[in-house]
Formats: sequence, C-alpha cells, structure tokens
Amino acid sequence: MNLAIFGLKPSLEEVIKSDNYADFVIGRVVREFKERYLVFTAGGEFDAEITGNLRYSAQSKTDFPAVGDWVACIPVDEQLAIIHSVLPRSSLLERQAVGKHGETQVIAANIDEALIVQSVDRNFNINRLERYLTICYATGIDATLVLTKTDLLVEDEITSFLEQLKGRGKTITVLPVSNVSMQGYPELNAHLKKGNTYCVLGSSGVGKSTLINNLMGQDYMKTSVISKSNQKGRHTTSHRELIVLEKGAILIDTPGMKELGITDKQEGLSMTFGTISELSKECRFSDCSHTNESGCAILLAVENGEIDHATYNNYLKMQREQEHFQLSVADKRKKDKEFGKMIKSVLKNNKREKY
Repeated sequence: MNLAIFGLKPSLEEVIKSDNYADFVIGRVVREFKERYLVFTAGGEFDAEITGNLRYSAQSKTDFPAVGDWVACIPVDEQLAIIHSVLPRSSLLERQAVGKHGETQVIAANIDEALIVQSVDRNFNINRLERYLTICYATGIDATLVLTKTDLLVEDEITSFLEQLKGRGKTITVLPVSNVSMQGYPELNAHLKKGNTYCVLGSSGVGKSTLINNLMGQDYMKTSVISKSNQKGRHTTSHRELIVLEKGAILIDTPGMKELGITDKQEGLSMTFGTISELSKECRFSDCSHTNESGCAILLAVENGEIDHATYNNYLKMQREQEHFQLSVADKRKKDKEFGKMIKSVLKNNKREKY
C-alpha cells in the first residue's frame, strides 16, 4: 500500500531516507485508545503499543503518539507492532488539558488545515470561532469555517452571518452546507485537496459526523440529534480517527469539545486578532495592558469604532487566560524541578546510609 494515500509528504520521505529508519516499518496513527493505537503501514494495519523507553523518556503528553502522527515501529506478529519513535511533525494541534494544571492536550498531528464546523442555529458563536482560530494559528494551521444546517435559513439570513464575521474583522473562508439538500457540498469537495489532512473541529451536535458521512457517501460515523429542550448535542464521536476519502483527502474527526482553553503560544492570539496586534505597537507604553492606560491605541480604536467591542472583550479574556496558563506552566516546572531535587537527595542519603 502506498503511504501517500495516508498523506505522506515528500519532505517527510526525505527525512525517513536520510535518518536511519531502515530497520523500522513506517506507518500513520489512525486511531488512539488510551495509549494503544491503530497504525496503517504499507504492509497493512497493526494494533500498536509504545516502547517502555519512549514511555519513560517522554517529558509530557505531547511526546506520545497522536492521531495523525507518523511513527517508526517494529511488527511483533501479523496483528501487533511496537512503536519506537514519533517522526518529526509538521504541526501539532493542542489545547489546554481540561482540569489539569499547566498541561496541554494534543488534538491531532500533521494537520494541513482545520475545518471548523458551526451550525447556523444557536451554536454559531464568533467568540468560540476566535478560540478555534487561535489554537490553529498557534501551530501554523490554516482554517476554514463550515456553516452547517443552512436549510434552516433563507439566503438573507446566511448573508447576515457573513456580515457578522466581517464586522468582527474575520476574513476566514466560509463554506455554507446543508446536510438535507446537500447544497454547498460540491464547493466543499472541491476545497478538499488530495493528500492533504484536514482536522474537523466543532462542538457536539453541529453535524460533524453527518458532514463526514456525506463526504464519504456512506453512514460511517454514528450520528445523533440535538436535544430539542436545550439545543445541546450529545457526543457522538468518542475518539479521534483518521479517515481517507475516496478522492484522496484525509479527515481527522474529533470529539465535540465543550472547553477550548488556549495554550501559551502567543502567535495564535496575534494572528486571530491581527488588527489589535498591529495597533498595540502604537501604544505609548510597551507593557500596555489595553485596559485603562492613557495613550493606548487599542482603547482609542475601540472608542472610534475601528475595533468591535465584542472582539476587544474576547481578546482581553483570552489574553488573561493565556497569561494564567503561562504562570501555571512556570509553576508546574518549578514544582517538578523541586521534586526532582528531592528524589536525588533521598537517593543520595540512602546511598550514604548503605555504606
């Protein structure tokens, strides 16, 4: 089986040839189950586990394989393989780990573009969209907004959504689709390029699974309807999974995410709020917080209507969140360092007592 089918790029092929991978089988992680993986290789698929060395040398969860990763492994038999290393990544999509102090959670690896799915009912939320854009831009991933359930609206109402995005300074590509009439799917299919990997992101109930089923032309993903009482969707995707479409584009589906905490990568915030980022260079003070300082170019732009109030407020909220996460990471590193020193001290004392 040609690994180009699963998105192997020429640049990574050169890495595989130049580095010594001759003794390994190269494959891509297509599914993950609590540190067990399904890996597709040129010779077929394997259930896979990581080596003890990889497990204990990992500095964080980001060192473990994730869906979308290319890995070097050695088959044990016809069904099982052992993963020895993760090949260099072109991108790593991650968010703050829910409920874990100063840690990140990997969403997927080696993504070319994110498809951010929002439905045109109560799910449409530009603040949430800006969060998705921030985590994408932080790792250099482009993004497209897919608006689903457009059959619920007339054309003028859809235009209103696009005007809202324009008013918030968002120039993202928007592809409206209907899972009922299939309107918009020819344009979406034309947008997906053979050999590129697309990560499908969105809340539960926005139609991600139906979207993938329609792109595949079959009922592959389990779907569920939104509750009529609270307009909230149920999680129908319980794990991350890589899927190859008939025309050659590659999709990674992800579980719906209720929380989308951004990490400490400042590039994402700067790109999402490009106007604010550029104007901040004109502030009187280099450490301006853009909240109450005299000579703040951001506050002046908000007052003049150059920057939308909602955009400004969301920027400040996400900036505070990012700063808090940076402090959490620093605090975690400090505690880990102190714990390491304590372990070394205990081992040293035990050695003295022994002799």
